[in-house]
Amino acid sequence: MKEKKKEEELQDEVTPETEEQVDETVEAPEEVIEVSEVDSLKIELTEMEDKFLRARAEMANMSNRNKNEREQLQRYRSQDLGKKLLPALDNLERALATEVSDDQGASLKKGVEMVLESLRFALKDEGIEEIPASGEVFDPNLHQAVQTVPAGEDVAPETIVEVLQKGYKLHDRVLRPSMVIVAQ
Repeated sequence: MKEKKKEEELQDEVTPETEEQVDETVEAPEEVIEVSEVDSLKIELTEMEDKFLRARAEMANMSNRNKNEREQLQRYRSQDLGKKLLPALDNLERALATEVSDDQGASLKKGVEMVLESLRFALKDEGIEEIPASGEVFDPNLHQAVQTVPAGEDVAPETIVEVLQKGYKLHDRVLRPSMVIVAQ
């Protein structure tokens, strides 16, 4: 009975103002939910923008990498052909080094010389050049030492004394190092 009495008293105390306060407190959780929903959407938007920027940067990096690879392929496209032609170039130079005594041999030597010059021109046109070696300071990146000799008064140490086989490079890439004898 006491409980019924208390309920009736409480109902009598409820005024329109207290009803609004009760309604506001009931609505407040919905507003909190709404605000947290907006915040979560903002966070999601920020994450999506970040993903978009990362994807865009990755695409730009891939494009640059592909462009660089294409340039490298274009620049060094004649590398394999050059490596295959170097032994023929060596053989032509050896043929020119032989001594001839008759007119027929001299005319054949002249023809070999013309072929050698046209081959050198074609290789140079593609960017293949001879690596300077004789009298140069030994560079292990460009030269391959196959023998050493004692340095004399007229030859400084680490100097290339003799070239056994010419080396060639394509732009800045070594196709074949020079085989040399170095003074120690």
